[in-house]
Amino acid sequence: MPTMSFHNTMGAKRGINDNEILRRDNELLHVVDNWLEKANRAGGDQIACHKGCTQCCYGAFAINRLDAQRLQRGLNELADHDLERAQRVVQRSADWLERNVDFFPGDMETGVLHETPEAEEIFEEYANDEPCPALDPETKTCDLYAHRPMTCRVFGPVVRNEDGLGTCELCFTTATPEQIAAAEVPLEGGEKEDALNACLERSGGKGRTIVAFALLGA
Repeated sequence: MPTMSFHNTMGAKRGINDNEILRRDNELLHVVDNWLEKANRAGGDQIACHKGCTQCCYGAFAINRLDAQRLQRGLNELADHDLERAQRVVQRSADWLERNVDFFPGDMETGVLHETPEAEEIFEEYANDEPCPALDPETKTCDLYAHRPMTCRVFGPVVRNEDGLGTCELCFTTATPEQIAAAEVPLEGGEKEDALNACLERSGGKGRTIVAFALLGA
């Protein structure tokens, strides 16, 4: 078991205090959860997401400092009422990094991803078959679901990105392009997320990381 503190955080000094961060993050999650409810209604029976589905739980993806802090807060809370379960999350994170350390396109000391074109190209194929450390392999559910990153929260419904409209591979499989377009609900909360993440970056350093590093308090 790694010798780390469950209450370690990314960037100990904050421009705003922890209570203010928590308040503003909860406001953000309320906005996004409301969006998700509307987007799922718009998608109807084309939305395949359900408890136990792990389609979105495989492959590394970049998270910002707000995501990382939220995950760490969730791990702290889990440790307070179920220490053994929290320890399993930490162990899975350590095992994850041990398996993938040689190809990590970032700084191994800080866990921050490099932002060069070469690093971004490597990251496209990095650890694509790896399960998220927060995923319980027995129950097939997320041990930190209430504190999951924003990428996880918006996965499934129609979301507009730089390549157009995107959906989960298991959703909208029988829908026409017109039906997919009609199911789009403009994503909400982006400005709130950017502003709060900027506050954290000003006091804790810039850069994105991955879930495994965040859970180890890197």
